[in-house]
Amino acid sequence: MPIDKKKVEQAVRMILEAIGEDPEREGLRETPRRVADMFEELFEGYEYSDEYTWFTETSDLVVVAGIRFYSLCEHHLLPFFGVVHVAYLPRGKVIGLSKIVRIVRKYTRRLQIQERMTKQIADEVMRATSSQDVMVVSEAVHLCMAMRGVKTPAPTVVAAVRGAFAVDKSLKEEVYKIIEPHRFKGFPL
Repeated sequence: MPIDKKKVEQAVRMILEAIGEDPEREGLRETPRRVADMFEELFEGYEYSDEYTWFTETSDLVVVAGIRFYSLCEHHLLPFFGVVHVAYLPRGKVIGLSKIVRIVRKYTRRLQIQERMTKQIADEVMRATSSQDVMVVSEAVHLCMAMRGVKTPAPTVVAAVRGAFAVDKSLKEEVYKIIEPHRFKGFPL
């Protein structure tokens, strides 16, 4: 369902008025439209399809590390951002690597919580690859924690570990070793 940009514009205008601003002043006149355009881009994940490209080549392990993402916390509508690492054991076919990035975007470009997002990415990679052996690690800084509330920019790490990665400690450690150079370094606040 496409975003109703006119409703977003009306809502932003009301918010500006509610905080005591004049939506007609020069610097704010175009803000409702800009926010509506931004929301259309930030929430494109609701519009993604499930079309995948497969190849019959196989590999022992596939890892796509350091996929940068930006999302919005569904509790405060503030950004959280970081990286996602995806690993899977192919079972007779591999998925196009860009499709893994698209799966990450599908779930990060929505109102989210990091725990659900990580699980959704793992579930979709399982469906797309027909492999039960999937590991997804997401690392993020949440501005709802950094700018308000506890005012602490503590990076949060969430893992969804399935199949062989859940039972084979050395396999899981191999993935952590591979992703180490691509880990999220956060930013100083």
